[in-house]
Order: sequence, then structure tokens, then C-alpha cells
Amino acid sequence: MSDHSSSSPSPPGAGTPRERIFLVVVDETEEMRVALRYAALRAFHTGGKVALLAVAEPPGIQQFAAIEERMEEEAREEAEQLLAKLSTEVQEIAGSTPILYLRTGRRSEELLALIDEEPSISVVVLGAGTGKEGPGPLITAMVSHSHSGKLRVPVTIVPGGLDEEQVAAVA
Repeated sequence: MSDHSSSSPSPPGAGTPRERIFLVVVDETEEMRVALRYAALRAFHTGGKVALLAVAEPPGIQQFAAIEERMEEEAREEAEQLLAKLSTEVQEIAGSTPILYLRTGRRSEELLALIDEEPSISVVVLGAGTGKEGPGPLITAMVSHSHSGKLRVPVTIVPGGLDEEQVAAVA
């Protein structure tokens, strides 16, 4: 018999708590940087990890396959470079190396597919745009009726206009 002393009882049916994985869909926007910082700080404070998803979106319909193939290669290379750069930032804030995912396709579709395929993902963290166009196409897609019923994890939307101190205060 082992002695498990705990300050709070576990809910019925709960086993060993699993590590929380905070998934951030990365791009070059300022609101993504706010979401990334929030996720890294949450991971640090909760003993979790950050996962980064970069999606190389297809260039569209091209008449010449060679041109389309080269454009896809370039998009993938750019996504790889972005993941490498952001991985270093996350490691500095969270104290651990993030999990990296690189996919090709439509961002919202790849996000939903990854959530379905990876049961370890606990929370999706998205940064809301601050412009007149609204929160951004990914947030709009995730909260639409066609996608919201497909989500098995919570989505945290971080206001894109928060500064570092404000992010730290809420993370």
C-alpha cells in the first residue's frame, strides 16, 4: 500500500494527471505572438508543454505542376524556419522544447485534423486580431457552427492587443 498525500482529492475515475499541451497555430502576425507568449507562460505555470502547428497552405490552382511544386516547397521551408525561430522563444519562456507539427493544407482543416489525431492536445490557444476585419479567419472558422461541434478541446482566445505585462498577469 502506498501513501499518496494530496491537498485536494482527485475526481472519481481520475488517474495520473496528464501533462497539459497548449497548441498554438503559428504565423507571422502580432496576435500570434501574444497567443504564443500566453501559451508558453501557461505551460510554465502549470508544468505543461507548448505545441506549435505551422501549416504551409497550398498556393492555389496552377497550370504548371513544376511551379506549384516549387511554391509548395518554398511555403514548407518558410514554415520550417518559422517553427525553428519560435521554438527557441518558447523554450526560453516555458523552459521546455515545444512539440512541432508541420502540415500542408488549409489551416482550419489541418488544425481540426491534428486535434482529432493527437489526444495529448489539451487546449488550443489563438490570438484575436485587432483590426476592423474581426478576430481573424481561424477564430471565425473555429467558432462557426460547422466546426464548433467538432472540437474536443477548449479554445482559448487571447486578445491580440495585450502587452507583455498584461499577458503575464492573465497567464
